Amino acid sequence: MSRARRRRERVLEHLTELRRLPIGGLPEPSFRARLRAELLSGRLAAEPDAEEPVRPAPRHARRGRPAPRRPLLSHLATFGLAAAMMVSSFATYQAVPGDSLYPLKRAAESTLVRLSADDAERGERELDSAKTRAKEVASLLGSADDGPLVSKTLKDMEESTRSGISRLKRAEPRSPKIKKFARDQKEVVGPMLPQLNEDQLAQAEDYLHYIEGLAAPQ
Repeated sequence: MSRARRRRERVLEHLTELRRLPIGGLPEPSFRARLRAELLSGRLAAEPDAEEPVRPAPRHARRGRPAPRRPLLSHLATFGLAAAMMVSSFATYQAVPGDSLYPLKRAAESTLVRLSADDAERGERELDSAKTRAKEVASLLGSADDGPLVSKTLKDMEESTRSGISRLKRAEPRSPKIKKFARDQKEVVGPMLPQLNEDQLAQAEDYLHYIEGLAAPQ
């Protein structure tokens, strides 16, 4: 497996775990410990490629002289940059509509969908996005500018749901994941109804009607 492919798979793994964080939540201690260990070991930076030819050792190494050490400042700078990226990732995946980092969160989600291996995986990731939109709506309710943001997020939630369901049905027509998704979404969206205005309520009720049909026995 090439270096680029290994790095891509690790990035996708970390992005997937980060985007599953609850709104406003923090990553599991085990995930933070594992990511910190990878950063310290340099696995997220360049690593030797198994497919690259082995190059001869430098002359100073063949003559028994020790190779020059990498300056400590360079190590600290690398770790500092990696740590800053990790903190930025946490902040991005906790962003809600209206936050400055929210477009980055949506861009990362779109990247995960585009990089999916097949329709089944792509559909599941779009359904994950729909779940995230539902949680964002719940976090927005009661805020001063919740009107347009709630309406837009409800619309995005429905679009992600319909697209994800369409892909998943095409790949796995009888997938139990569809019914589970519908049940989970109903539990999140249903309690919001009393807090929505007239237009938002119509959006949410149409959405609930759609997903109830997905959860119905066939």
